[in-house]
Amino acid sequence: MDFVFKFIKFGIVGGTGIIVDFSITWICKEKLQLNKYISNSIGFLFAATSNYILNRIWTFQSSNKQIVREYISFLFISLIGLGFNNLVIFILHEKMKMNFYFAKIIATGIVVLWNFFANYYFTFRPC
Repeated sequence: MDFVFKFIKFGIVGGTGIIVDFSITWICKEKLQLNKYISNSIGFLFAATSNYILNRIWTFQSSNKQIVREYISFLFISLIGLGFNNLVIFILHEKMKMNFYFAKIIATGIVVLWNFFANYYFTFRPC
């Protein structure tokens, strides 16, 4: 049951991450006129950092003293997720002509599963 509660908490944290991600992506793409994939990457990395902090404290209640190592593991998993994210957006937006932000929603849903399971088993290993 602890696993289910962690997944729910991870989802809630992810919800805040989506707000961070979409806000930063929108600012970079629409206001700063950066490339859509660079904007997407910047938004994703800002969200990954805020998600790490919240997941470390609240979801997984990590007491690991090697915070830098733990953050690098979380970030590495997030970067793999970013690759998945950009690939899905590329396929849906560029190839299938779906709206960029709708494609981003779908990509985000897919990447959530990767991020949770990879972080559960590698970054915040259950004892």
